[in-house]
Amino acid sequence: MNAVVYGYLNIDGSITDENQPKINVGHCHPHVVQAIATQSSLSTCNIRFVSPILGECSKALINTLPPSLNTIFYCNSGSEANDLALQLARDWTGGNDAIVLENAYHGHITTAAQLSPYKSEHGANIKRPEWVHIAPTPDVYRGKYRLSDEELNSPEALRSIGELYSKDISVLLEELNKNGRKLAAFFAEALQSCGGQIIPPPGYFQSVAKEIHDNGGLMIVDEVQTGFGRVGDTFWAHQLFGHGEEEFIPDILTMGKPMGNGYPVSAVVTRREIADKLCGNAEYFNTYGGNPVSCAASLAVLQVIEKEHLLQHSKQMGILFKQKLEILKSKYFCIGDIRGVGMFWGLDLVKCRNTREPATNLAGKLILKLRKEYGILLNADGPFGNVLKFKPPLCFNSDNLENVIKALDECLNELINEKQE
Repeated sequence: MNAVVYGYLNIDGSITDENQPKINVGHCHPHVVQAIATQSSLSTCNIRFVSPILGECSKALINTLPPSLNTIFYCNSGSEANDLALQLARDWTGGNDAIVLENAYHGHITTAAQLSPYKSEHGANIKRPEWVHIAPTPDVYRGKYRLSDEELNSPEALRSIGELYSKDISVLLEELNKNGRKLAAFFAEALQSCGGQIIPPPGYFQSVAKEIHDNGGLMIVDEVQTGFGRVGDTFWAHQLFGHGEEEFIPDILTMGKPMGNGYPVSAVVTRREIADKLCGNAEYFNTYGGNPVSCAASLAVLQVIEKEHLLQHSKQMGILFKQKLEILKSKYFCIGDIRGVGMFWGLDLVKCRNTREPATNLAGKLILKLRKEYGILLNADGPFGNVLKFKPPLCFNSDNLENVIKALDECLNELINEKQE
């Protein structure tokens, strides 16, 4: 068996992992490993006892966020964090209902699965309850409202279509009010990953936030897959959507996966006044939420991101990703769209660029071929399973990208020639 070393390759260099939103600073990073080992040798006590590392981790985490998000609840998984976020919203608003987006994924425990059309609308045993309402995902390529290929890079067209998608939220809210239902929250991923690597258009979240707040609800943003430097330009993906007067700040933010670089830890961050309403007069308690070992792992991750300048590196790699994927797109008409930022990219495979019909079979064959012949691990997702997802560890570099692009080029060329024969 090959041993995994720091980075993204096996010891013989045979495997390149392109789908690791959990391991932002690289597999087995020595600083993170040492932090976990050292803290484990000192204490693994539960949260009934306050530890110095809890305070250090919390301070470092809060420093990445706007001042209003000042209160942290530690959990053990993204699913658990999203469940707690919903409870916070319900306790604050007195409402029960939630609006989610098509193909959203928020986790596997009961409430998180119910909030996930990616599961509930695609064959899962857990079905969508009446308190969950689905709005169209702001997918400008193959969603309810679409832009032409020429318009996809137009700021004006993107902002206009964002307004169309936000109006659907207004219609949904009118229906809720008409039926006597009370909203607790709008619940969305900053960027949809399982839904097909979707980048919401500018202004969308701000418009939705106004509608939600006017109707007494809260904005919950799920950054379980997209936080901790993945998008490069900002530490958190939701920060991409506005600055200054247009800054978008959620009421509640959830995080997980890369927070411990593989060690189980997650968190919910919100305003103090919202946190104070949790559970009413009863106590909220989480046995292992914020335990010293998970906090040591999280603090070490934050330190590595800063020390190794991974935010800046992710931003530069995002520029390279775009350049290289654009070249592939110009060569192969089966690539309908490329979209992404930093180390978060999607390659939308199609049978025909005009109709945008998904090339699901091609995606499956390509993934298998890359894995068997090149040792490259890619996955496809989205409602049609045709979007290749690129989410490598943030230490992934230009040489690695060159190897992946070369392999993609060779595989696509062979598969297309096979089809023509």
